[in-house]
Amino acid sequence: MKRLVLVMALALTACGQEEGPATLTGYGEAVYVYASSRDGGRMAELLVREGDDVVADQPLFALDSAREISAAEAARWSAQAANARAEEALADAVERAQADLALARQNLERTQQLSDRGLIAQARLDADDAALRRAQAALAQARGEQAAARQDARAASAQARLAAQRQEDIAVTSPVTGRVERIFRRPGEVVAPGEPVLALLAPENMRVRFYAPQAMLTRLGPGAQVALACDGCPTGLTGRVTYAASEPQFTPPIIYDAENRGRLVYLIEAEPSDPLAIRPGQPVDVTAP
Repeated sequence: MKRLVLVMALALTACGQEEGPATLTGYGEAVYVYASSRDGGRMAELLVREGDDVVADQPLFALDSAREISAAEAARWSAQAANARAEEALADAVERAQADLALARQNLERTQQLSDRGLIAQARLDADDAALRRAQAALAQARGEQAAARQDARAASAQARLAAQRQEDIAVTSPVTGRVERIFRRPGEVVAPGEPVLALLAPENMRVRFYAPQAMLTRLGPGAQVALACDGCPTGLTGRVTYAASEPQFTPPIIYDAENRGRLVYLIEAEPSDPLAIRPGQPVDVTAP
């Protein structure tokens, strides 16, 4: 009887431990935003230091602008020349072709009237008819060349806009409000297109990651509140679960039977109520409800 009472007491104690608050160990995890340049080049100027607080659109660094300025100027002149050719030189060619066509049509009409009266040879009528056809073809060719030139002008204008945009892109600004965590490139170094130059940490990108056993997953779904504690952190710090893995993140080499499956753990992420209170990699105690 005493043995039965002892077993029941242990079972009730185990149930109470499983249903009551449980403390797990986690750590601060930062999701960095990497600032880079769309185009490569030599870094000319670095405007921030590690640990600086920056706001969105604040200048961070700038690349050497000599090549971009020259390319933008060349593209601008090319676009102007292409527009002038399409709207001036070729426009004049179209007008001349239209005038030649009008004259050829008038000549053919007069020749046709004289031919109907029998006052002119058939050969002259045929020659004026051929001249009309040549004038029509010349006008069509002139219009086609002008249309192609306008397409070239639009393409040259697009290249000029792209060159101007690249000239603006040599000065890179911060995409977020946060803190400069790491700087990877310094003035004088060559930066490849898209290569990270520095890492920024926005407060909203700070997380607490921890692992929970399978039995606690029902208490740690998205939206659940947990208590957070760490060295130097303010009291009363909490977190809201934003992610709970559906598969085990750490699976030791065990046999999945009823005795060992409790060793499986699942990754949980929580968003702290005060993101600036926790540093990346800092150990954090997480108390689940």
